Amino acid sequence: MRKIYLLIAALCFVFYSEAQTYKYQVITSVESIIPSVAGRSRLISTIESRNYQDFTSERTDGKTVKDKRNKSDRGDIRVKNFEETKLLNFYNIAGIRFQNIAANDAVITSKINTMTEEGWELAFVSSAVESDAGKNDGRGIFITRYIFKKLKE
Repeated sequence: MRKIYLLIAALCFVFYSEAQTYKYQVITSVESIIPSVAGRSRLISTIESRNYQDFTSERTDGKTVKDKRNKSDRGDIRVKNFEETKLLNFYNIAGIRFQNIAANDAVITSKINTMTEEGWELAFVSSAVESDAGKNDGRGIFITRYIFKKLKE
């Protein structure tokens, strides 16, 4: 009989933990891979929130549904309140700068540690590169999104 009570308690815990809901926070690092000092590298985190539905329309057969037309202005999407942490560029005049990469890692690690101390859990990491396309390009970024989650209160 005692085993049955323990089993029921365990099942209740499993169902409760599955029903938990989370809120998410995205932190983005943009690191320049432009040679010399022309690039700008930053760690960005928002202070404001946006509801995606305010900027979403519905389409049927490729045409916007008349009563669901998105009449929002692009300026309404912009966020003016955010944290912008300076990072160093990957390159300097002499080429790739490994010391800059290590410095950026230290700053990003500090941000991640702060987030986890505040109760956030790193859930996903996604990164991409738009690299130098050749002789006349000279542009590129390395972008990483850190997606944190936290139980809703």
